[in-house]
Amino acid sequence: MESDSVTSSRRTVEEIFKDFSARRSGIVRALTHDVDDFYSRCDPEKDNLCLYGLPNDSWEVNLPAEEVPPEIPEPALGINFARDGMNRRDWLSLIAVHSDSWLLSVAFYLGARLNRNDRKRLFSMINELPTVYEVVSGKVQMKDRPGTDSTSKSRNSVKRSSEPQTRNPAKNEAYDDDDEEEERETCGACGGNYNANEFWIMCDACERWFHGKCVKITPAKADSIKHYKCPSCSSSKKGRT
Repeated sequence: MESDSVTSSRRTVEEIFKDFSARRSGIVRALTHDVDDFYSRCDPEKDNLCLYGLPNDSWEVNLPAEEVPPEIPEPALGINFARDGMNRRDWLSLIAVHSDSWLLSVAFYLGARLNRNDRKRLFSMINELPTVYEVVSGKVQMKDRPGTDSTSKSRNSVKRSSEPQTRNPAKNEAYDDDDEEEERETCGACGGNYNANEFWIMCDACERWFHGKCVKITPAKADSIKHYKCPSCSSSKKGRT
């Protein structure tokens, strides 16, 4: 289990948000792209298990910490016991809700020394991200931008430019609706919102968008890809062969 030494030093809002985002990303991955692996680790025959999101964007299913009180707040205990007694989607959604509560608990535990304004700013930053439940339940989904013809879609499906001037509503009011749509787009891996300053790539199979860093695709690598398939679609294809 990780050791955080949370009480040893005061953290900034940015440091806490970075920790929150990384832990959230790991949990989202466990409940979506790594769901089969996650499911298999939650054996109802084992003791109380917890789902932990880690500060390095990964996740683990493990027993609760032995020390009392623990280094950081504990996630929901015994997530494995209900695995075979519930609909799989409902089970995952329930874990997602508990994970959202845990992530907030950890964030504000780490921010125990923040003042009122910093706590407000931290919550505002957190609130800009979709909840784990919204991602897992499908309430937050990728949407194609309106008015995109087949030519532009083909061009953008390889990679979305990281240069912000590729779409500037201040120069052309006709793009206003498109920009609002882009702001609602979220990464199919971590659930993070679209940001024109980040490199994104679209899967030609499921047509979902992903942060390049989340699927380990760089702009240079994208230039050599004719038809990109995300890890989930690639795994599905292998499973059928």
